[in-house]
Amino acid sequence: MTLWMNRAGRHGEYEHRFLEDGRIYLTWNGLCHDLGKLSSKGGLSELLRQVYPGSPNARIWNYTGQIWRFVKEMQPGDWVVLPGKMKKVICVGEITGPYVFDPKENDPYYHHHTVKWLTTDIPRLSFDQDLLYSFGAFKTVCCVHRNNAEQRVRDMAAAGWKPMTARKVTVPATEGKVDSEEEESAPDLEEAGRDQIAELIQAKFKGHGMARLVDAILQAQGYTTRLSPEGPDKGVDILAGTGPMGFGQPRLCVQVKSGDSPLDRPTLDQLIGTMQNVQADQGLLVSWGGFKVTVDREIASQFFRVRLWDQAELIEHLLENYEKLDDDVRAELPLKRIWTVAAQDEED
Repeated sequence: MTLWMNRAGRHGEYEHRFLEDGRIYLTWNGLCHDLGKLSSKGGLSELLRQVYPGSPNARIWNYTGQIWRFVKEMQPGDWVVLPGKMKKVICVGEITGPYVFDPKENDPYYHHHTVKWLTTDIPRLSFDQDLLYSFGAFKTVCCVHRNNAEQRVRDMAAAGWKPMTARKVTVPATEGKVDSEEEESAPDLEEAGRDQIAELIQAKFKGHGMARLVDAILQAQGYTTRLSPEGPDKGVDILAGTGPMGFGQPRLCVQVKSGDSPLDRPTLDQLIGTMQNVQADQGLLVSWGGFKVTVDREIASQFFRVRLWDQAELIEHLLENYEKLDDDVRAELPLKRIWTVAAQDEED
């Protein structure tokens, strides 16, 4: 058996379709050809030159390797990792069907394998850093062999998806075959940096500290806030308002959850009820562990009343307002901006 990594678009734009359909797709635009009929990588490369005229040879060979793996090497019983871009979680599934070409589908959903999703909401920090580097490779499709990755993920599943670090997993030296394409594919440095920031936040702002961090971000955004003291808060971690002394609008009621588990619908309902009790116009629900699908379904109906921040949103607002944070918070979260060369696109 093999462990694969399959992205759902450069920006995660196809993630919902992957998860809803129970499939992984080969999301190269304009590739409406039955690739299962091809007998060699050379034939696939020639086809790609016709579909993407003018592409340099290096790009064609890059595409060839990834597409060949999806079409010819992925097999039922293999496991696949989908690194979530939208929610910054890791999804893991078992491939249950062979490669299928469906010309009646819309572009770019012509090619797929069926998948049984085993879990769709594991926090990234539940995985050891070496695996996160592999999952963050600048590839759309690749095989993850390094450091006995497949067995470690299967062991994690057997342990109920408990974080690897909490179980003190010993990372073995690389054994056996190492995927050359995995070795050649550099990690996404921006994503790796966000993982490091998330790890630091988790270490420095546990429990009530997470509410303190959110409070600092809101102050940096111009709100006057009241942070509830540590202990029972009756559903109110922070109250925030704009204008002189915070008497302006909008008036926010904020609930912050620092746990690793995704929140379910009752927590959202509690916040909405509390908003009425404190005469807040809108609410902000912050969950470090993300949200279950029962909450996601309410996003549209609650758009003008509630905002949701998961881990990715929290870090985004932190970085946008970092220079405006008070000195004490910045001392606990020492960050600096760096520049690096942007990666070349892996797919059209």
